[in-house]
Amino acid sequence: MFVLRNGFTCWTRQVSTSTSTSTSTSTSTSTSTRFTCGGYSIIPPMPGENSSRRWAGMKYEELPIVHIKASYNNTIIQVVFADGKAAALTSCGVEGFKNSKKSSVVAAQTTGLSAGTKASKRNITHVRVVFNGIGPGRFPALRGLVTSGLQVVSLTDATPLPHNGCRPRKVRRV
Repeated sequence: MFVLRNGFTCWTRQVSTSTSTSTSTSTSTSTSTRFTCGGYSIIPPMPGENSSRRWAGMKYEELPIVHIKASYNNTIIQVVFADGKAAALTSCGVEGFKNSKKSSVVAAQTTGLSAGTKASKRNITHVRVVFNGIGPGRFPALRGLVTSGLQVVSLTDATPLPHNGCRPRKVRRV
């Protein structure tokens, strides 16, 4: 048992399955651990895994996805249905912020609020969020989405990390 930051108590539940063969007397047991909180798993179901949970009558795989691309210069938010069709697209530049103001925290939160409002007009209530990039607008954009009334089901970080791919530039000496 452990306690999360928001005060919820969570438990780990071990599920064991035992199989016995008729030719031998040995029994093999496989154990898997799922983190549960209040009877529900806090780890989202894997694709193809059966789950009884529903959000607004939809399975986890059917939920719309909000892609947040946070670069150092801009924050771009796109809301996509599960089949890949775009529902809303907005960025800090579209919201009226120009030049260096596009990289500010306020611009990212305004963009998140606008994207959430556009998604709400398309009858989207529950979403999955996928982050891409390490800019300053990652979490302010999420705050704007939540402020607009969207229910966030899961957070995923899909920022690409190099496995020592390209050689870096030489160090600048002044």
